[in-house]
Amino acid sequence: MKYGIYPAYISGRDITGEDPRFVHTITARALIEDTFPSLRLKRDLDLGVTSPQEAGDRVAGACVVADDAMTAMALESAARAAPAWRRFPVAERLEIGYRIVDRLMRHVAPLVDILVAEGTPRSMAEGMISGLPYTSWSRETLEWCAGQTRFEHRDGARELVLRRVPDGVVCINPPQNAATVNALNGLTALLAGNTVVVRAPRGVALSCMYAMREVVAPVLEEAGAPAGTLNALCGPPALDAWLASEHVDDIIYFGGSKKGLEFERECIAAGKKPILELAGNDCCVVWRDADLDAAVETVTQFFMNSGQICNVPNQVVAHPAIADELIERLVEATKKIQPGYPDEAGVVLTPVLGVDWFYGCLGEALAKGAKLVHGGRRLEVDGSPSDTGFFLEPSIVRVDGLRDARSLSVVRDETFFPLLPIIVPGAGASDDALFDEVLSFVNSNVYGLRNSFWSTDPATIERFLDGAVNGGNLKINDSHSGFVPFLPNQGGNGLTGGAFGEASHPMLRTTRLQGVSIARPAH
Repeated sequence: MKYGIYPAYISGRDITGEDPRFVHTITARALIEDTFPSLRLKRDLDLGVTSPQEAGDRVAGACVVADDAMTAMALESAARAAPAWRRFPVAERLEIGYRIVDRLMRHVAPLVDILVAEGTPRSMAEGMISGLPYTSWSRETLEWCAGQTRFEHRDGARELVLRRVPDGVVCINPPQNAATVNALNGLTALLAGNTVVVRAPRGVALSCMYAMREVVAPVLEEAGAPAGTLNALCGPPALDAWLASEHVDDIIYFGGSKKGLEFERECIAAGKKPILELAGNDCCVVWRDADLDAAVETVTQFFMNSGQICNVPNQVVAHPAIADELIERLVEATKKIQPGYPDEAGVVLTPVLGVDWFYGCLGEALAKGAKLVHGGRRLEVDGSPSDTGFFLEPSIVRVDGLRDARSLSVVRDETFFPLLPIIVPGAGASDDALFDEVLSFVNSNVYGLRNSFWSTDPATIERFLDGAVNGGNLKINDSHSGFVPFLPNQGGNGLTGGAFGEASHPMLRTTRLQGVSIARPAH
């Protein structure tokens, strides 16, 4: 086991429990090459029937599985540490944040290797980890957030202060498909003065626990942060325990919209603040004067991770004047996207679990008049067609007309597979009328993560910016999926963020506004 065993990290100590159980990470390459024997190996390792030494390089590492007592211990630890940690000056907490970033950069290589072992393609893993210091953990972002925490005004003898105070104990429930990067993003809540409990999902626990234990925890310890400022454990879902705990103030929840919105109601009933990062069903609009080379490059980002991430362009609206050319170029670009092992350079496709869902959506779209212009097959890891392959061929369907486009599930709903709809509005209307129709389509999307727009005309761009109100992020002639400094990478409205959803910097979302009046002399 290259990366060893990670216990839970609670109150500054490694905790294994009285009768520890373990979950082992079998490399994605081993699972793809020899699926059933590898799954049996994982079962035997988790049961203790086989030793990691016998498994060789097929096992990357293991994590202790937390029990109920350890879950409760982590919450109590965070609550004890909260008063002392929030008294650390903001400037000191920011400096700790910069040191976390510096240490993260020294651990990029092993973190990427673990993510690849868990199944993330290398190119994506490198981008996710190396990009954090330039996005949610950038100096510009952290300094701006810190600057929102205190405003002062004099009113005669009164000193008036508007300040943001930390909520207290923040629990982070990162998603299975991108646990580590989302846990690290949520950890900016520490810099606001909150203490944090992170639950690493069992399926991808190793990278998350490595990041917490090898990157973040040592910096906090060296800085003299109170024990319990950070707590991290691997375990089954702990949401019920968090809702029932008197110690929990905020819960950062990642997941599907249906369950997420139900959870929002449960949080409010329990007096907790829900910070939701739910589904995305992003729209990319390619106008008649767009730079098609750049637009094709951004649209093909949809196929990263086989479409199994939320911040990709799930649907494209193409101006009828350029639709045929755009589709032709997209098909040619898509043909170059092939399956492979995650440790191979250039691979972006991953195995797809929702194969039946994929074919159900494709069948419905074709039955209602959509045209399959590329793809539709299952593939083996070498790219050959197969009835049983783990991969799905990147696929494109053409949908003519905006009016009934959302009658198709592939347009209406977030999908988690590589089936991209290109929606072509009907020709004949003036560009002004067509623009209003497209803008209404974008704004009426019940999801609200991010949208992108491609045009070279400044007036058209301004018109889109004036009218586009949906989404936590708008990207204009810029990578749809790419993260940039200063702007929030997550958050949105509708089915993406719930009733209180907005573009989200966790460092701010985990605080609340408080007004203070200090009169000297007393009034």
